[in-house]
Amino acid sequence: MTHPLPARLPRLLLLSAALLAIPACAGVAGETRVEPNTLVPEGVMRYAPSVFPDRIVASPAQDAATGFSVAWRTAASVEAAVLELVIAGDSPDMGPRRRVAARSASLDGENGAAQFHRAEVDGLQPDTLYAWRVQGGGTWSPWMQTRTAAAADAPLTLLYFGDTQNKNASLSTRVLREAHRQAPDARLALFAGDLVSGGDGEDDNEWGEWFDAVGPLATMLVNAPAPGNHEYWEEFEDTPQERRVLGGHWPRTFALPANGAPGAEQTSYWFDYQGVRVVVLDGTSALDLGTAAAQAAWLDRTLAANPHPWSIALIHQPMFSPRQDRDNVALREQVLPVLERRRVDLVLQGHDHVYGRRPGEDAARATPQYLVSVTGAKQYRLSDGARRDMAPTAEDTQLFQIIRLDGDTLHYESRTATGRLYDAFEIRGATPATRTLHEITEGRIAPRDCARDATLKGRADRCWE
Repeated sequence: MTHPLPARLPRLLLLSAALLAIPACAGVAGETRVEPNTLVPEGVMRYAPSVFPDRIVASPAQDAATGFSVAWRTAASVEAAVLELVIAGDSPDMGPRRRVAARSASLDGENGAAQFHRAEVDGLQPDTLYAWRVQGGGTWSPWMQTRTAAAADAPLTLLYFGDTQNKNASLSTRVLREAHRQAPDARLALFAGDLVSGGDGEDDNEWGEWFDAVGPLATMLVNAPAPGNHEYWEEFEDTPQERRVLGGHWPRTFALPANGAPGAEQTSYWFDYQGVRVVVLDGTSALDLGTAAAQAAWLDRTLAANPHPWSIALIHQPMFSPRQDRDNVALREQVLPVLERRRVDLVLQGHDHVYGRRPGEDAARATPQYLVSVTGAKQYRLSDGARRDMAPTAEDTQLFQIIRLDGDTLHYESRTATGRLYDAFEIRGATPATRTLHEITEGRIAPRDCARDATLKGRADRCWE
């Protein structure tokens, strides 16, 4: 007796053939090969937009106790999307829902035309768990749950990630999930820029993989990213007219507060979250587009008006670069004096793909503390200056950071991809003038340096790429 072939069998056979053609990252046992930047094989459309909402991410409102914003993506045919919201309850019948209309913007990418939506939710109750979902084309997302910020004196746990950038789905995923395992009470995630690499014809695939790596953190927490240089692209490259241009994904992918510095309105912003004012700067615009002075003046005004006991600055390019042959002079001349004068507690940075910590210009003061970290796979090498002026430092190490604020104490931990403690300290004191730094050395693993002479591609200036 013969049986008819399932209608989908030809498609399954084609998929199997395509999978067999994909080059593996490892050949014979023990052999390591260069891994591609994404897990998407050439010619495969993994992240095509559809009527189903995807790339859903929550971000803080300026006052995170009374609001948050949500961005998401659909096919280009979806033009009038909405968000539904209700106080979360224990029954599936959570009561009448509030509807918030979204604003939409289109973008064409290698995976096809898409529509990006953003809904800004205000008038919420502090420290309240809200259930919400977003609309597609005749479809809805699952119900998500996000809690608004609590009172200013309530304890807060937040996460800080350096550059994810390369091989996000393959190698950043484990770090982000380990961070959530180590700090399940985290409410806020800060990303120090270069979320993707970009510029290689796979921008949309890279953003798709970034969302895969972040996973449920995109909606369980509110997420605040800084733009990096890889969120820009070079227009008129290799000509006298060459200039930096902000990539199309950045202003559409996140729904961020619209309170930025003049000249960097789309890429700088600030918000208040439970006793801390977070100020996000655009280092690329400052260095390459001439906005350093304007951002510094805006930063000064924003910090001068801070009603909270704590402050954090988030910027991609470091004030003091731990990588050889990098020197961000405009940031040190314009932005650094404001950070020092206003006694910002933490300056969280990325860009240099190593780890390093150092005090401010007055090493006797507890603040600011300047941090550089990296979450993703690309790993550089430390400069001699970094080994002299920073401690601890690390090469060849994927990291995440947990920051806990409780009353007059800020507790900081840097942990490796496997959760091991690499760096820790506390800043104690009710006011900036009274704060003291306390090193925590118990439980730290030994310093890590790159043991390879060159990368798999033969680059001696990097440890891994």
